[in-house]
Amino acid sequence: MEKSEKVERYYSEEHQFKKAIGILRELAMKTNMEETFKWMFPTYTLDGKNIIAICKFKKHFGIWFFNGVFLSDPQGVLENAQEGKTKAMRHWKFYTLEDIDKTKVLGYINEAIENQKNGKVLAPIRRKAIKKSVPELLKEALADELKIANAFKKLSTSSQNEYIEYIETAKQEKTKLKRLEKILPMIAEGKGLNDKYR
Repeated sequence: MEKSEKVERYYSEEHQFKKAIGILRELAMKTNMEETFKWMFPTYTLDGKNIIAICKFKKHFGIWFFNGVFLSDPQGVLENAQEGKTKAMRHWKFYTLEDIDKTKVLGYINEAIENQKNGKVLAPIRRKAIKKSVPELLKEALADELKIANAFKKLSTSSQNEYIEYIETAKQEKTKLKRLEKILPMIAEGKGLNDKYR
């Protein structure tokens, strides 16, 4: 299904906040943002950068501001999306259609767009992965297969760690052996354990 179809389906689905999110969409479309669909929500971007997403849930609906931490928030309405985890994203929740003040909402959206244009973004902090020690069973298998050992060395530290944890977390020896049998061909191909989910 095309992204545009997903967006249309999202807004046309019967939901208690159907009319309300439609109004938020109208406000977003008054700007020069591009409408797309990411993470199960209509998302609005500028030059490929995420600005806002419009979301609906059982008890509320609202707008996610991807770099909302930089918004002045004159109404004092923004909440951290996930306290302790989320650094930049802020959420403006609404509970009724009447909660939407179009002028104020559009003001926040336009400020978010200007912030993006001015480079006000919180860059993600990349933590350097610490290499885990290779368990004996995997070490022996790699010593026996030079090609696989070389392929393992070429993997990123995080991919190596995923394989190490996969072997270490197996409680029984037979499970460890079964897992080892599964991962050796993947390593030989230069694949990470969880590449298909990325």
